[in-house]
This record gives sequence, C-alpha cells and structure tokens, in this order.
Amino acid sequence: MRLAILSGSVFGTADFLADEAAERCAAAGLQVSRIKPASVDALLDAGADAILVCCSTTGMGELPETIIPFYSEMQTRFPLLTDIPFGVIGLGDSSYGDTYCQGGEQMRELLLELQAREALPMLQLDASETVTPEVDAEPWLDELIGVLKGA
Repeated sequence: MRLAILSGSVFGTADFLADEAAERCAAAGLQVSRIKPASVDALLDAGADAILVCCSTTGMGELPETIIPFYSEMQTRFPLLTDIPFGVIGLGDSSYGDTYCQGGEQMRELLLELQAREALPMLQLDASETVTPEVDAEPWLDELIGVLKGA
C-alpha cells in the first residue's frame, strides 16, 4: 500500500505532524511518500493507493498559504481519484467557533469532489486543548493504518 502524505501549515505544526505520521505509517509497513511541499504532479507521480492530508486552519477558516497552490491546481486540473481511500487530520482552534478546522474540512471536501473515498472521519485536533497533536493523533493513525492494510 503506497500512502502519499501532504500537509498545509501556518507555523509548522501540520508539517511536523505529517512527518511524524509518515514515520509511524512507514514503521507499520506502508510505503510512504512524504510530499513536501504539496504538489499535484508529485501526488500523481507517487502512484498513491491512499492519501493522508494534515492541514491547519488560518484566519477565518482559510487554508494555509503553503497548500493553497495545491488546492487551486487540484480544483483546476480536477484529477479524479476514484475510490482512493483518504484521511484528513484538521488542526484548528475551537475558540474560533464555526471556522474550527475549516482548512482540513476544505481539503476533505475537495478529495470527496474528486471521488476519493473517506477511509475514516476527519480527525480534528484543537490547539486550545493540546500541545502534543502528534501524540493525540496516534490512535487515529493506527486505525487508519489498519483500514488501509485491510483494503
């Protein structure tokens, strides 16, 4: 199982989380391509059987600048990812109310539009409740690994 891992980060937390996820997934036997910075060509060239996106939220629910070019190009080129399983880890701050984890939600919605299949519900990590998102993500990542290995 080839897993492509992408990230969009404001202050580096989502990038760090994606790096940690890559190590955990590789240790579990998945073939991991850590695509940094996020690139449509790199994603398509990776021949991924599955996709993981770690994405922060900035401003009033916007995507981080580091992933906007990828997001825009995916919308423009619209490469169908029919039935490719994916997972999204959204990072945000619940004190922002309705815009909490909207960066991750935008990535999730895009992948669904491209006909990818959500392997697990999006994991939402709240910056106001945790300082160790990489630790908090471990149970979800382990579940994702199990789902992908069973696919």
